[in-house]
Amino acid sequence: MKVIASSLRKGNVVDIDGKLYVVLTAENFHPGKGTPVTQVDMRRIGDGVKVSERWRTTEQVERAHVDEREYDFLYEDGEGFHFMQPESYEQVTVAPDVVGDQKVFLTEGLRVMLKTYQEVAIALELPQKMTVEIAETEPVLKGQTSQASYKPAMLTNGLRVMVPPHISAGTRIVISTADMTYVERAKD
Repeated sequence: MKVIASSLRKGNVVDIDGKLYVVLTAENFHPGKGTPVTQVDMRRIGDGVKVSERWRTTEQVERAHVDEREYDFLYEDGEGFHFMQPESYEQVTVAPDVVGDQKVFLTEGLRVMLKTYQEVAIALELPQKMTVEIAETEPVLKGQTSQASYKPAMLTNGLRVMVPPHISAGTRIVISTADMTYVERAKD
């Protein structure tokens, strides 16, 4: 199926010259002068080689048909990351290089979208927003407004994010998994 380059997102699978690539990052650039372009970093599924490609945003790209289903994360061991399909209870093991830096978000029972091609897991898609707890951050400074600046905070999963000054340790926050940024204070 052909799609325009600007519609590519992380986790999509594209077919270039008969080889399959999974999209790692996709950014659209709109210069003041000239043609807008889409810069895409990809990993070749066959051998894991990383490739960068740049297309005009209106160019057509062949998107491969992959099986996309919900899976629940079970556990991680020496073989990789284990997921279970909730309806059929079928289990699948995903290689660590497919999960990559998203492993900090994986907690037991987390529901993710797993993309498979010919029964092999090729990409993992996390929920867009996740709730996490702050392990440590700088203390609140009296008189500092929330619009002034952000301060660094360490989350319980080991990730560092920038949060507003009024957020303290032990607070649960919602973060965007796409760019790992603070969205809001958790409502629970």
